Amino acid sequence: MKVIRGIPPSFIRTPCALTIGNFDGVHLGHQALLAELHAHAKLHQLQTCLLTFEPHPKEFFSPQNAPARILGLRDKLDALKKTGVDLVVVEHFNADFAKKTPSEFVNDIIVNGLQTKHIVIGDDFHYGSKRAGDIHSLKLAGLEHGFTVHALPTVNDSSEKRISSTAVRQAIQSGNLDLAEQLLGRPYKISGHVIHGKKLGRTLGFPTLNVALSNQFQQRRPAMTGIFVVQVHGLHHEPIQGVASLGYRPSVENAGRVLLETHLFDFNQDVYGRIIQVEFLKKLRDEAKYSDLPSLQSAIEADANAARNYFKN
Repeated sequence: MKVIRGIPPSFIRTPCALTIGNFDGVHLGHQALLAELHAHAKLHQLQTCLLTFEPHPKEFFSPQNAPARILGLRDKLDALKKTGVDLVVVEHFNADFAKKTPSEFVNDIIVNGLQTKHIVIGDDFHYGSKRAGDIHSLKLAGLEHGFTVHALPTVNDSSEKRISSTAVRQAIQSGNLDLAEQLLGRPYKISGHVIHGKKLGRTLGFPTLNVALSNQFQQRRPAMTGIFVVQVHGLHHEPIQGVASLGYRPSVENAGRVLLETHLFDFNQDVYGRIIQVEFLKKLRDEAKYSDLPSLQSAIEADANAARNYFKN
């Protein structure tokens, strides 16, 4: 999979089958849409192309009210790579881009920018300034410019509820990680580089791997916070079990920065700089503020014991 920031230059443009969206979560609904995209691309010998935006348009227009991120950009691209898409174009969403009329969006992006021959989109798709363009206007534009449009109906889960980023986000926020896994088609994970921290965990007897979270989480907060049973991928051929804190460390600093700290069981290696994936298995509790370090130490010990019992059972 090739990833390009912004519309590719003309000399490397190739006729494509295109889909457009934010794809936060890359859930089963997104995966069904991408399967449809691949089927059409194969039939007509086109490359598959996905256009997404950074930041999310809602984050640009209303940052205080924008939804929490399910995935940072690295994890979204990793999930998209597993779907087999050929090209991902990450378009910087800014004031100039937001001003594009539906006609300009079609001309500048879909036709001239990406040489689109076919589009697969969700049935709630809108485009252009003030979301003025819709599926009907896109199909009319396709007749004029020589591309076809297929709107994929809503994808529902086993209980006939719509699979959406909102549904995934709600499942994660409520701590229902089993439901989140069902909607995503995979366990919920967050990745990042292991960085140096303040070494407080080591002082308390529970050394942690501190994971640098993406700017998307720092700017928009993650979809969940709390204490979790986890297993970590990327350090060994088998995942390593542990317990993790994701949030703002109210007992230590509460500085407004989101931190992911993972205490791994029976592990003591120098892995600074490595990229790891933290897979969240069960939420144990919300974050809490403790009056002193002994109280915090007791809470961490209880969390570690609860996580060990989870794996035993």
